[in-house]
Amino acid sequence: MSERRAWWPFHRRPRAPEAAPPADADADQQDNPSGRGVRILLGLACAVVIAVGMHAIGSILAPTLLALVLVICAQPVRVWLTRHGTPAGVATGAVALTTFALLAAFAGLLLLALADFIGMLPAYQAQLAEFGAQIGAWLQSIGIGPDEVKAVTAGFDPAHFLDFFTGLLGGAFGLVSFGVVVLTMLILMPADAAYAPTLLRQLQPKKPNLVYALSAFARNVRRYMVVTTVLGIVQGVINGIALWLLGVPAALLWAILAFLCSYIPNVGYFIAIVPPLLFGYLTGGWGTVIAIIVIYGVINAVVQSVVQPKVVGNAVALSQTLTFFSVLFWAVVLGPIGAILAIPLTLLGRAVLVDADPRARIWRAAIGDLGETRQLMKADAEQRKSEKRAKDAGHAAE
Repeated sequence: MSERRAWWPFHRRPRAPEAAPPADADADQQDNPSGRGVRILLGLACAVVIAVGMHAIGSILAPTLLALVLVICAQPVRVWLTRHGTPAGVATGAVALTTFALLAAFAGLLLLALADFIGMLPAYQAQLAEFGAQIGAWLQSIGIGPDEVKAVTAGFDPAHFLDFFTGLLGGAFGLVSFGVVVLTMLILMPADAAYAPTLLRQLQPKKPNLVYALSAFARNVRRYMVVTTVLGIVQGVINGIALWLLGVPAALLWAILAFLCSYIPNVGYFIAIVPPLLFGYLTGGWGTVIAIIVIYGVINAVVQSVVQPKVVGNAVALSQTLTFFSVLFWAVVLGPIGAILAIPLTLLGRAVLVDADPRARIWRAAIGDLGETRQLMKADAEQRKSEKRAKDAGHAAE
């Protein structure tokens, strides 16, 4: 036994009697069940308090987190410029200016598309009213009450569309604080990011697991956001061209909407397709509606089900259920920005709560890191096949 202990790398202490857990079992298994329950309840209570607090400061937290994700994505550019002899200050300034230019171009394009949509909306007043009446009649036929029907049909009044988009534009111009926070953070964060590699090396000897978790988080977020952005642009361009060829009004706006919704897994597709379906029906009838569904469905299936998983690989490693819940959770906590940043924010939570603690990493499989699990399932399937073949061979021999 002593020789076995010397060479066997996975040696564990002998099991205690069946009534007690193993000596090296998880500490939670040795605690009083009531104590575990109290800790779980306290943990949930703390999570609720934190979520409520984040929601309360969402007006400054959301732009700060958006700036953080943008800086993480732009960090390799600064590193590349510095490596090729560019002074650190110039490299940081170049990254900040590039980020500003991209955000300004996107904001200008979005405002242009919204202005074009608001300008053409009154031309569809009669068609929207007729479509709303058809929807109201159908709702009444299935037993929906008149008050609910009136609330639904009122949404098809062009005045409500105008009020909504005018309010959106007014809100966009009125939320100066949002822009100020984002722009300020995009100036300060790149400067601080220049010290990040040295700080991580300084922290490595004392907190190696935390350094590992943060480094993996930055790599995974960068890969996910860059890949999603590129594929979202492709997705938006193809959708916009298809809608333009089909004669759907405001094709540019719906292309931008498709691009933004590409960051929202599971839910984004349904958000992006609804407005084009409505105006496609008004301009081309059911044939246009079917064409839009086919085009959006094919593009979404190819991009999000085939291309993106292969390119992103194991960078996300979140289960479908957790991904969907994260979109809902962060949308409630931080609003639309939270829905767009749901995956990066969930990865940040995983890095802090799971990856930074070696004892908690066993839960990675439960939240979506299924690489080893798939191998085990494959091995089990092969074993069952082997057993079945052996059994069939035994029956044949008999």
